[in-house]
Amino acid sequence: MAEDRLVCRECHRVNDPDEQNCVACGSSSLTEDWAGYVFIAHPEESQIATEMEVTEPGAYALKVR
Repeated sequence: MAEDRLVCRECHRVNDPDEQNCVACGSSSLTEDWAGYVFIAHPEESQIATEMEVTEPGAYALKVR
């Protein structure tokens, strides 16, 4: 379930709760305080990915506090 996931404050990637560091960028700055998410399958073809500066497929939070 998405509610128990941690999100990276640096790249907004949604991570599993047992991760110590972000699987995408390696940052240890993870938070439970986030809202909404989008799954980006083809970042090279996505306007949202361009806007969010996402280059790797995956789930990303829309708002991170």
